[in-house]
Amino acid sequence: MSIFGPVPSRRLGRSLGINTIPVKVCSYSCVYCQVGRTRTVQITRRRFCHPETIAAEVKRIVDELGYRNEAVDYLTFVADGEPTLDINLGRMIELLKPLGIKIAVITNSSLIWRADVRAELSLADWVSLKVDTVNEELWRTINQPDRTLRFDALLSGMISFSKEFNGVLATETMLLRGINDADVNLDPLATFLAELKPAIAYVAVPIRPPAEQWVAIPKAETLNRAVQIIGRKIDRVEYLTGYEGNSFASSGDAAADLLSITGVHPMREDAVQELLAKAHADWSCMEQLIGKNLIQETEYEGRKFFLRMKPCTLRSPADKTEVIKEVTSKRNLS
Repeated sequence: MSIFGPVPSRRLGRSLGINTIPVKVCSYSCVYCQVGRTRTVQITRRRFCHPETIAAEVKRIVDELGYRNEAVDYLTFVADGEPTLDINLGRMIELLKPLGIKIAVITNSSLIWRADVRAELSLADWVSLKVDTVNEELWRTINQPDRTLRFDALLSGMISFSKEFNGVLATETMLLRGINDADVNLDPLATFLAELKPAIAYVAVPIRPPAEQWVAIPKAETLNRAVQIIGRKIDRVEYLTGYEGNSFASSGDAAADLLSITGVHPMREDAVQELLAKAHADWSCMEQLIGKNLIQETEYEGRKFFLRMKPCTLRSPADKTEVIKEVTSKRNLS
């Protein structure tokens, strides 16, 4: 059990993290997981700690932060495994409500087919659902779930939750180069996300060392295309590349604003020109950022876009395809 932060979060402001799950007890063993391979793959919910102990410790920390005039925008259940595996998740949320701070849960969606899990998640103010793909074979390759999980049940569970939940619903999709970043995956994914009607859909890339070395970040043009395809059906789409940014409004510092905005969403060329004009700057500012490899230029449907991506430091061995086939084969046989 650990409580950490508050940490700055583009999604949640200043977030105080709550982790009640031991390291890598999870229903998935995602190939991109920054925590590493899952030690215990399970879907049985159980008690990992005493809810009253967690609530008391969170209150103590919040009180201390209050004395120092440090704000907390969200209490966030984010674990080294899957937070809904904790059978007392709902009870902890109820105990924390009197603190008057919004509560968020970041889940991989694997147990959302259960009515009790949906009911407990509904107690939160903000919930993020993981949706990396709507293709079952890719799901098994990427997320390597507990072998008893049924993919159709997960998808229908997410749809049910989206209709029941009165808070802010977000989705998060992790894109992997050559795995789930092609249009054949993105088009049906966008259709499914539209059915969920999230307030925002996040597109992420693996910026930290992954569990499997063959995992690689999609190219800039691929990421931009993904945002545009999903954006046709979702009003608000942003990507997560590890850069928190500062503000969407012009601060007068053109370079800082461009880095901030392109760290969240690709900017069209005309939008860049407009921002530069507001800051009384010219195109040489963008040229300098491109020259320093801080911003990349790409095209989509005849338009130029600019986006910031953290440089890819992950390796992709030549035998990646064989590794994927082997993983898929093992999962299907189990």
